[in-house]
Amino acid sequence: MFERFTKDAREVVQGAVTHAERAGVRSIGAEHLLLALLDREGSRASFAFAALGLAERKDAVREALAEARRRAGLTRADAEALAGLGIDVTEIVAKVEEAHGAGALSGDRRDAGAWSGRRTFEPDARDVLEGALRAAVGHRDRRIGDEHLLLALTVRPGVPAEVLADHGVTQESLRRVLYGEGTAAQAG
Repeated sequence: MFERFTKDAREVVQGAVTHAERAGVRSIGAEHLLLALLDREGSRASFAFAALGLAERKDAVREALAEARRRAGLTRADAEALAGLGIDVTEIVAKVEEAHGAGALSGDRRDAGAWSGRRTFEPDARDVLEGALRAAVGHRDRRIGDEHLLLALTVRPGVPAEVLADHGVTQESLRRVLYGEGTAAQAG
């Protein structure tokens, strides 16, 4: 599959590895792919971000991802569902951080020392890579670009999709910007 990736898509994957290394984690998640996409300039995904007004709000997306990481990767919907069961995630996070330090639930392992082994993709990141292939095939694109990675992030339920949607980046808005889909219905 990677042989079908454009240069931009390969650089996103490499950037995701870098983000995982900086976080001190051994595997690459969907969040790392999104962080790497936010770093891109001059690509189809960066064009889509700009067209949807996200270019000026990338830091807000990064902050929302960091906040979700503090909640051990729970989406707001997950936290709300737990609240319905009487479980206050914010209170639990505060107590854990009080006992073990800030970011204790984030999964970052900065104290684990350098790890030089090969990094693996978490199931959510593998799903995004497979979804990018499906998006490319669905649009009859021969290559898998960073825009397909971005589309796949909006489809897979989880923190990246929730954060993107909160900032106006959805599968529908991306398809409109990237492929002109849905514009005829809006014009008529």
